[in-house]
Amino acid sequence: MKKGYIINDISDFDCYMREPEPAYGEKAQIWQTAIGLQDVDGLKPSRYLIETAQRHIEGDIDIEQVQKLINSYYKTKEARNETTDGNEEADKVSANIAKMLNSNAFSFNVNGFLSTHRNLFSGVFKFAGQIRDYNISKKEWVLDGDSVTYMYAADIRRALEYDFEQERNFSYAGLTMDRMVEHIARFVSGIWQIHPFGEGNTRTTAVFTILYLRSIGFDVNNDLFVANSWYFRNALVRANYKNARKGIDYNYTFLNMFFRNLLLGEKNELHNRNMLINPPKGYPTESRRTNKTTPQATPQPTPQVTPKVTPQVDKQRTVKEIFNTNENIVKLIDSLSDKKLTSNQIMQEMGLKDKKNFKATYLDDAIKQKFVKMLYPDRPNHPKQKYYLTTKGLAILNRYKRD
Repeated sequence: MKKGYIINDISDFDCYMREPEPAYGEKAQIWQTAIGLQDVDGLKPSRYLIETAQRHIEGDIDIEQVQKLINSYYKTKEARNETTDGNEEADKVSANIAKMLNSNAFSFNVNGFLSTHRNLFSGVFKFAGQIRDYNISKKEWVLDGDSVTYMYAADIRRALEYDFEQERNFSYAGLTMDRMVEHIARFVSGIWQIHPFGEGNTRTTAVFTILYLRSIGFDVNNDLFVANSWYFRNALVRANYKNARKGIDYNYTFLNMFFRNLLLGEKNELHNRNMLINPPKGYPTESRRTNKTTPQATPQPTPQVTPKVTPQVDKQRTVKEIFNTNENIVKLIDSLSDKKLTSNQIMQEMGLKDKKNFKATYLDDAIKQKFVKMLYPDRPNHPKQKYYLTTKGLAILNRYKRD
């Protein structure tokens, strides 16, 4: 590993993505996400945090040491009566986010959501992890100074419990990827609108969303949160704002585009100015879906051409770009379908006889890439072990069946 890179900003962490050791790139991406999310509240990290994050990426210190160094740094500043220039919250929360994203621990329930806030803002807010007991409103730039209607304080816990129960019982089986994205966007929008905390709701929602999507099998590219954290918040605002007198209804278009970029690898243009309800003269008023082909860009000489060509392109993009998998795993997914099967049953479905080759070529990779789960994950050799498709695996199955 080449050390000694000159790092001035989080964008400079990109140099670690080119290193042969993947751990460096993974940690660099986590730090970019952790620091980038501070833009939601207009916060910037200190130079000291950037340098400390670099030491963590290069393996000189672990994440626990990072937190201790940051805390010690600000205690020293406080003792000397030195100003922190507003960096303290950004630094401490960035370190806390990095720690959470470095871990695979996750609990999908109300307490897990509250715990996410507590872990992110411990040492920053006295109310970290506590549900607010007062009602709030916030003037929004995209709403021309108006506010979203947030959940009444007395109803917050009940609202969270309802949303989590609905999501836990929701089945993604049989859904197209388009439908999955729309559903995820609405779930995330719903828990954000509850706004259970006094501060830090969007950052908590973002981190919880990343961890949740990972837990149900999606390979989430955090880069989108780095470059578009403010867009993410404004899109949540527009999804939860309605004003009948002004003729404005809830608008999920912007949030759907964000999640399509995040989960489908699309390249929709994400501009905050497009979400303004009262844009200045000359501002564009509608978002652009760059993945949609316009008639001017792609003429259609005959109506018969499109149905033959489009599914093939879409199918190839689904496997190679969205899910980053290979033909062997697709065969396994197709054979497993919506059933729970033993390894011998899967081999029989696929017409295979060499169990060692099946495990090495098909099954291990499918589990590693989170397309397949074990019925007894803590006991791989359980005598009644069976395998079934994750949400991510079902998405491939559904797309192939449809095409």
